[in-house]
Amino acid sequence: MLWWIVIVGMLCSLPLAYTRHQTETSANQVEFVFDYRDLLDIADVQTNPQNFVNTELKNMKAAGISSMAVYESTLGEFKESRRIEMYNSRDAAMLTQTLGNPSENYTYVLFADNQTQQKLEPLIQKTFGDLQVGVKPWSFKNRNGLIIQMSMDDAAIKAMDPDPITLQMLKDQGFQIVVRLANRRPFHTNEMDILLKQFHSYGVKRIIVDGNEVPGYTEEDTEVNLNKMADLLNKYGIGLAAIELLKEPQKGFSTLAKQTNYNVVRLHSFTEKDGEKLTEPLKKAELADRVQGVSDRLVLAVKDRNIRMVFLNARPVKSLDKGKLVDPLSSYYAALQGKDGAIPRIQDVGFTLGQAEAFEVQTTGWQKIARFFLLLGGLSLIVWMISFFLPELTIVFFVVGLLGLVALHTLSANLYAQGLALATAISAPSVAVMLAIRSVRSGVAAKWKSGLAYGLWQLLRTSLISCLGIVYVVALLNHVTYSLVLQQFRGVGMLHLLPIAIVGVYLLFFSENNTYKEKIANIRQLLSSYISVLWIVIAGVGLAAVYYYLSRTGNEGQASSLEKLFRSFLENTLGVRPRTKEFLVAHPIFVLGAYLSVRYRHAVYLLFIGVVGQLSLVDTFAHLHTPLHISLIRIFYGLVLGAIIGLVLIAAWEILARSWKRWVQPQLSK
Repeated sequence: MLWWIVIVGMLCSLPLAYTRHQTETSANQVEFVFDYRDLLDIADVQTNPQNFVNTELKNMKAAGISSMAVYESTLGEFKESRRIEMYNSRDAAMLTQTLGNPSENYTYVLFADNQTQQKLEPLIQKTFGDLQVGVKPWSFKNRNGLIIQMSMDDAAIKAMDPDPITLQMLKDQGFQIVVRLANRRPFHTNEMDILLKQFHSYGVKRIIVDGNEVPGYTEEDTEVNLNKMADLLNKYGIGLAAIELLKEPQKGFSTLAKQTNYNVVRLHSFTEKDGEKLTEPLKKAELADRVQGVSDRLVLAVKDRNIRMVFLNARPVKSLDKGKLVDPLSSYYAALQGKDGAIPRIQDVGFTLGQAEAFEVQTTGWQKIARFFLLLGGLSLIVWMISFFLPELTIVFFVVGLLGLVALHTLSANLYAQGLALATAISAPSVAVMLAIRSVRSGVAAKWKSGLAYGLWQLLRTSLISCLGIVYVVALLNHVTYSLVLQQFRGVGMLHLLPIAIVGVYLLFFSENNTYKEKIANIRQLLSSYISVLWIVIAGVGLAAVYYYLSRTGNEGQASSLEKLFRSFLENTLGVRPRTKEFLVAHPIFVLGAYLSVRYRHAVYLLFIGVVGQLSLVDTFAHLHTPLHISLIRIFYGLVLGAIIGLVLIAAWEILARSWKRWVQPQLSK
């Protein structure tokens, strides 16, 4: 009965999985953005800054960088872009050859020309007027300027609206504009309305939050201000970009995302520190490898992690080896459009270049009906796992679990979905491997005439049962917030350990057809056994294996440079990289164990290693920001390659076994 309820629940879940597939394939435009402020920083150390900026803008356009990110302006940025000259009181006195006032520490500004003054003076006047800082006219040698009654260091970093001259210039050159907007200024609805209206006139479709708080996030009236900010974003059709791998979520971002109907795209940031690795003194071959690594990284981000906006940063670096200042711009162009460049490869897999667009969230009327079957099917899968240990209490666990899940859903729908998804993800691979072990213990395996056929069949059967957990995880967590990583699937670390522990306990104490009295006696015998040095060595090896296994798990997992090279080879050869622990370790050993189980019952312990591969199948789909079709291809490659390597292990076993019987055993019997 549990088995059939699980199957019905799975079938009812498939439409929800399909709507997720529709959602994550609804937007395929990828936008490459460069930080315009970084371009100014690099230009500032050149002989002819303005000419350098114009040349590099053309180079970027040719390389496929179609957008520029601009920030809220500062006097420091105006100075860097040669719009103004800026002096403190002492420098101004020296410039004008007058005696300065020793008690004065003001900021003196000179505009580059009258046109620049017309554009920037109202901006500066308003900014410092809002700060209640005195501003008065000043001029020197027929150039107009201002005196700002604030120290130069302080005045240089005060935020104001983005430079309108830069915005118009970039628009005229055909660049899309992405604005980096901070929460450093007081939030006023009318002023933000005017600012966003201005952005809209320049074709801005998306803003990137600059800092830890979204505009409108305040200590008081936060919800009211965020709702007003969201209304303004909706009014002008402007969305957000969610920066991946942030240490902490930006405060208020989830609220803005929800209120804008998830008009959000995922952004991958290639930082200044990343760019510096391309400016180090390297041989041509080494630099080419790093450029290829950048290309691979960008392709992987777009293809495997639903990234739709790539943000490139750079800065000038002093190179003592070359005796000059260098930058990574030429390497960026090579990574994008050179040999095996990122952009042609991204286009080859079905993406196009253009303004990043948010996913169109697909829904289905089946959702409400499916929830009921998801509840029953998921609970049945969990109880099915428990029944391997306490079959007499199956009905009790089902009733108690049903009441508990209903209560949890009433308390928190999100906690219910994540909790049930995690429990089914743990249960499915556990049940799958325990059924394989039961097949051996009960003698079913021994009835097969072909160990090879049994090994391959057992891998297929076990993997299909594990895939039940995949369908439940995808259906329960099909909300777009998981694809955008605005919500994370919590407790995935338990998925990497609990199935191993559950199957291990079952194999040692519950897989034999014993009474509870005999099982308790076996446990007591194990606990009272004398510990030998061999046991200690085995335990040490086991702990080291567990530590290594955990060190390889998750986003923070460590890998050697040789392994990274191997991963890159697989990715570039197959298009989608299968998981190493699946096709090189778990699946092959599982096939070998199943093959040997037909003749040797103790080979069942090799099947236990297969649980790592089975939980990995489910864990692949726990990466909810990865498109479904990519995950499906990944596990397919893992199973096929794992089966092939398993056949190689079987052949090696047969060669060794027959060699032993033919040559070694006769010698030992003498």
